[in-house]
Amino acid sequence: MTEFGKFRVDEFLAALGAQEPAPGGGTAAAVSGAMGAALVEMVAALTLGKEKFADVHPAMGAILEAASVARAEMLSLAREDALAYEAVVAARRMPRENEEEKAARARAIDAANRLATEVPMRTARTAVLLLAALPELAEKGNPNAVSDAGTAALLLTASAEGALLNVGINLPGVKDPVFVGQMQGETADLLGQAQRLRSKVLESVRKKF
Repeated sequence: MTEFGKFRVDEFLAALGAQEPAPGGGTAAAVSGAMGAALVEMVAALTLGKEKFADVHPAMGAILEAASVARAEMLSLAREDALAYEAVVAARRMPRENEEEKAARARAIDAANRLATEVPMRTARTAVLLLAALPELAEKGNPNAVSDAGTAALLLTASAEGALLNVGINLPGVKDPVFVGQMQGETADLLGQAQRLRSKVLESVRKKF
């Protein structure tokens, strides 16, 4: 499986646009999150690089570290999402000539679908966790980069929402009703958080224009 972090931008877009189902929306959501995290790193670094913002350096240092961790995690999730899809395809191709094979195939499909919801849910969690730091970044960060903070918020929101769409489309293939209920509840919670944080950050950004 290709390491998406090693692609050039044009190579990744070509892979995304190819007549193949993977990489797909889940991978794109994770890469969007990685881009958002990188912008957060940039804004924090531009703030840390100015002595006149010394009073907010501790906060910016913490945000920079969190963004660096999130960027690495998102690139890992981009790969995991493609692998999860391949697991679903492989399970569906398993033989079903007799009852034993049918049962084994059904178990494999259920497990693969479960993984295909868990991976994008981790993407959404990572995006929203970093998104929660952006109101402070937009408020206290270098004002010359405030639009970059806003762009980061948009990318992280897209990451979360896109990932949650992938959770939703794979969830009907999971048989465990408790797991399904938990994922549905967390989806609603993360979606609400992402949208509220996005609005808060953009409001703060636009006030500085």
